[in-house]
Amino acid sequence: MVDEVNREEDLLECQPDGADSVEPEGPQGDAGQPAGADDMEALLTQKDEELVRANARIAELEEALLDRDSDIASLQQFMAELEERLAVTNEALTEAVNSYRTMIVQANPDIVEELISGDTIESLNESLEKARSLIGRVKQGLETEIALARVPAGAPERRPPDLSALSPREKIQYAIGGKR
Repeated sequence: MVDEVNREEDLLECQPDGADSVEPEGPQGDAGQPAGADDMEALLTQKDEELVRANARIAELEEALLDRDSDIASLQQFMAELEERLAVTNEALTEAVNSYRTMIVQANPDIVEELISGDTIESLNESLEKARSLIGRVKQGLETEIALARVPAGAPERRPPDLSALSPREKIQYAIGGKR
């Protein structure tokens, strides 16, 4: 049916001005119009209705698109605000962690400062515990070493040398101050 309409439109466009129109074959209507003309008018009406519906749908979709664009813009603005707040919060966290590290170092003067490290409070606490255990092991090792190498306090008691094991000749030489 659509092909017939397209062929009839092509025939009408191809005719020169003032020429008699070629009427399609078929029975004539009441007013002398061909029966296919009614079909063409119905198709044109249907086509116009579909065009109106399509235009309405396009307008509806464009409105939805504008709504989504405004939603996207507001979400992007919200995301930018959140990123800014995150940056401020991260700076505050870094400052708090550095202050906490300083307090730990001051509270534990027996622990070397370089042993306390980390970017979070939890990691600082973990490194503090590791440093404490390391210092404890080193102290224990040193105390054990000192206990093994302990020298009695003071000089040993002065006693005369034991000459009982010496022969009489060695005893005489010792008394004169000669070789032993």
